[in-house]
Amino acid sequence: MGITAPIACNQSTDLGRIDGKTKLLGLIATPIGHSKSPAMHNMAIRYLGLNYAYLAFEVGDAQLADVVTGFRALNLKGFNVSMPNKTKILPLLDELDDSAKYARAVNTVLNENGKLIGFNTDGKGYLQNLKENGVDVHGKKMVLLGSGGAGTAIAMQAALEGLAELTIFNQKDEFFDRAVENAYIINEQMEDSNCKANVYDIANLDILRTEIESTDILTNTSGVGMHPLEDQCLIPNISYLRPDLIVSETVYAPLHTKLLQMANSAGCKTVTGIGMMLWQGAKAFELWTGHQMPVNYIKEQLF
Repeated sequence: MGITAPIACNQSTDLGRIDGKTKLLGLIATPIGHSKSPAMHNMAIRYLGLNYAYLAFEVGDAQLADVVTGFRALNLKGFNVSMPNKTKILPLLDELDDSAKYARAVNTVLNENGKLIGFNTDGKGYLQNLKENGVDVHGKKMVLLGSGGAGTAIAMQAALEGLAELTIFNQKDEFFDRAVENAYIINEQMEDSNCKANVYDIANLDILRTEIESTDILTNTSGVGMHPLEDQCLIPNISYLRPDLIVSETVYAPLHTKLLQMANSAGCKTVTGIGMMLWQGAKAFELWTGHQMPVNYIKEQLF
């Protein structure tokens, strides 16, 4: 995807105008005040001269069903879904895309003539970020650190897009069972995938080293590396890394996590997490509007 040229401003496409034909987009989450999504989407809307507006709504579990009913009645064109609503919204929708079905979570909803369809663009955004950096997962092996929401979406989408082998590492907490379930779905239920998945306890450092030695891509999907864990990394030391390894992040604040700093020192190709954040939004934006988000412009202006 490249930058779509901005539409020339005139009386019928006045940038920033809201009128009786304006289509509403939104985000539901709590807490929501920190989100960059409203700025990102409204900047893209203004740049392209589209007649949309994107708003943020503080919504938790108690209000979710009523809000979805209200959005349907108000004919919102679409909306993003963030914590804590990504899984609880599933039974409130009419249809799920494979990206949401396998991830068991939704971050984007499209209203298609009254039918609410759930998507998960996190995995697609991550893989698009890799492609923009010259990395194709098809036929490759990936080691994934973490199996939370982002890790699950990435695992499922990578398997759907031709990843040959996936090894998931997680500590023995509530997310370890999800990692096991993710591997089961990939191995036993994905008819269109030939990916083989395995799961290990990240405390087993011998297996961690062995798996990293044989992998093409190492990806951190955990929160380790972001505030307040900026000085931490799930890889014990630089000896686990090698120059021909691709190391990628989902964390984007800070942009250069301790893992990426170690990888740079080891001579690895590195991919920061900011692109995933931008491209998951771009995938949603295109679903709603039919237009490509001007990703490079948004990155320059917002980040």
